[in-house]
Amino acid sequence: MKIIVDAFGGDNAPLEVLKGCERAVKELGVKIILTGSSSKIKECAAHNGISLNDIEIEHTDDVFDIHEEPKEIIKSGKNTSMAVGLQLLGDGKGDAFVSAGSTGALVMGATFIVKRIKGIKRIAPSPVMPADKGGFILTDAGANTECRPEMLVQFAVMGSAYMEKVMGIENPKVGLLNIGAEDTKGRDLEIETYKLLEKSGLNFIGNIEARDIPKGECQVVVTDGFTGNIALKLYEGMGSFFGKKLKWIFSGAGKIGALFSLGKINKLKAQMDYRETGGSALLGVRKPVIKAHGSSDAKAFFNAVRQAKKCVEGDVVGVIESYVSDMAETVKE
Repeated sequence: MKIIVDAFGGDNAPLEVLKGCERAVKELGVKIILTGSSSKIKECAAHNGISLNDIEIEHTDDVFDIHEEPKEIIKSGKNTSMAVGLQLLGDGKGDAFVSAGSTGALVMGATFIVKRIKGIKRIAPSPVMPADKGGFILTDAGANTECRPEMLVQFAVMGSAYMEKVMGIENPKVGLLNIGAEDTKGRDLEIETYKLLEKSGLNFIGNIEARDIPKGECQVVVTDGFTGNIALKLYEGMGSFFGKKLKWIFSGAGKIGALFSLGKINKLKAQMDYRETGGSALLGVRKPVIKAHGSSDAKAFFNAVRQAKKCVEGDVVGVIESYVSDMAETVKE
């Protein structure tokens, strides 16, 4: 299996990318294609004692600037490390793609270079988030701020396929993010989506309010990108807030009290650590694309490659294609 990795995406490229990829080759049995400056990659590897065994390099000098307009990825940015990687994926020269670069550019590039799965209306960045009862996937987390009901149903389909095939959750529960539990709550978008989800054949449990998300009552939380991004950022912010508060509490508890709680603290930290997941899957693309966090370190890149490998092994794309083709005309539009 070949995983294509953007060597110059993210804040810590290329060093942390190379370290993560070296570990992935050794532990996951994958081959890597790095996109970016060949000379810089080789120099970085040599300087830090990183092996490039089973790692190919597709040379390009250009890097997509995170401040650029996302649409430039298919215009002036065609020769950047991100665009070259997406083109390799679209041409069938790799099985999946990982980048920690601009989310907007990655969604744009995946849409127009790799292309969407037939029948899918929009690509949806979909991170897996921690909850009291395991975890859940949030879809859409920010790409599609204006949606139609059938799009949200497709997000639910794709999120269900991912949670089943990558996270190993059989028949995952789907909840529609809303301001109340009743089926009459929300805007026209939520009211009409509710009706379609009831007919979708998915394990739809109804509306879910934001305060119930952390309980883990469902494994797929569906919403439009505007609402989803607000939920995502609030979740991340509260995680950081509680992390600081815990540190403050135990800093005054004394060494013995902290020692007794250390195991549980470390378990909580691991559960809240985005590096453990790797990144957000861009659901709806014809081949797996993983958006790693911009500040990813070697551990995060390793797990992003592992995540990409699981998507390929679980044939997430094929499952989504099957779901879409089998859905009622009201869902497919």
